[in-house]
Parts: sequence; structure tokens; C-alpha cells
Amino acid sequence: MLRIIAVAALMSLPAVAIAQTAPADGQSASEVKQAETGKPPARIRNVQLTANEKCPAPVGDEVLVCTTIVDPYRIPKALRNPPKKDAASQSWVNRAATLDEVGRRAGGLPDTCSPVGSGGQTGCTAQMLQQYAAEKAEKKREDSAIP
Repeated sequence: MLRIIAVAALMSLPAVAIAQTAPADGQSASEVKQAETGKPPARIRNVQLTANEKCPAPVGDEVLVCTTIVDPYRIPKALRNPPKKDAASQSWVNRAATLDEVGRRAGGLPDTCSPVGSGGQTGCTAQMLQQYAAEKAEKKREDSAIP
């Protein structure tokens, strides 16, 4: 029994070898030729297509690789739209601080740099000093960044 199976397998080998040299569906003649000779193709071309384009035909002995671009943008989707800065997107701490600052300026309270009320001038001086310190720190950062 084992001999019959071995003889049948040996007799079917030439048929399998002949079937491998014929081009399969979607396989070009140049691909079959490359497989027979074992040499790499002269040219490999990559083509990126949009959704509506068709893959062009290969020219000569080249291998053509077509890919469809799903997402043509290089920026990740999560970073394309900047985050919202409206009141609903802010934390309660930021909302409360903004309301407090607006209320202080409107009421002319001390340290508000407001033209209304008697304590507004102290706030203007404090605001100028804070702005000066921020500009000085920025300049120091810029100077230290340059080698």
C-alpha cells in the first residue's frame, strides 16, 4: 500500500512543476519570468493612490506596488483640532479665578489696576513688576538656550 502512494506522488511531481510556471490570477508575465530566472526585477515602483484612482499597468520589467492612502494627513487625528478654550471646557478653578478677577476689576478693589476706586494704582504697579519679571525670565531662558 505504501509503495502505491509513493509511486503516485512521484508521478505527480512533473504536473506540479508545470503548474507552477503558468501565471496565476493577478500574476503578470514579468513576475513569472522573475520567478524562473531568480533575478530581481530591474525596477520596483511604489504608487500611492487616492480612493478613486486605479493602479496603472507596469511598464516593461518593473514590479508595481499600489497602495491606497486612507489618511492623507500627517498630523494625527487627535491633534488636528485644537482644544476648546470656552468656559464649558475649563475647570471650576479657572472659572472661579476668572470671575474673581473680573469682579475685583469691576468693583475697583485694591491691587486691581483699575481706574475706578482709590486702590487701583497699587495694582498697576504690581502688574508692571510681574510683567518685568516675566520678560526678564524669558530673556534668561533665551540666552541660556543659545550655546
